[in-house]
Amino acid sequence: MTSYVEGSPVKALIVEDSAVEIMVLSAMLRRFHCEITIAKNGKEAVQMFLEGKKFDIIFCDKDMPVMSGPEAIEKIRTLGEIHVKIVGVSIDNAQEEFMRVGADEFMPKPMELDVVGAIIQEVIKKKNNDTV
Repeated sequence: MTSYVEGSPVKALIVEDSAVEIMVLSAMLRRFHCEITIAKNGKEAVQMFLEGKKFDIIFCDKDMPVMSGPEAIEKIRTLGEIHVKIVGVSIDNAQEEFMRVGADEFMPKPMELDVVGAIIQEVIKKKNNDTV
């Protein structure tokens, strides 16, 4: 069930090197009318923040070439990006590693639509409260 989102769409950044994972998560996020940006590795994600781009939520994979998810999250938080919600994503249990570097949540793969949906609804609620 999709819900209508008031105001501007949620800006989601997917940091993932697997085309299949990008496709799956993008399809889920589109159901919640998210505006999706893709970074193929952590370095690309950090670069986007250095260029001044803003996101409401980041889904960040753990193991990627060039720069890992945890490395990227640590750098993004160091840049002062404390308001963006960061979800660490991995096939293995990397929850502790993600939380240590500043992630807000951890989601194991394969991701489930209802879990992604609940997180997006939370971000929408926060966005609507921030604009009120």
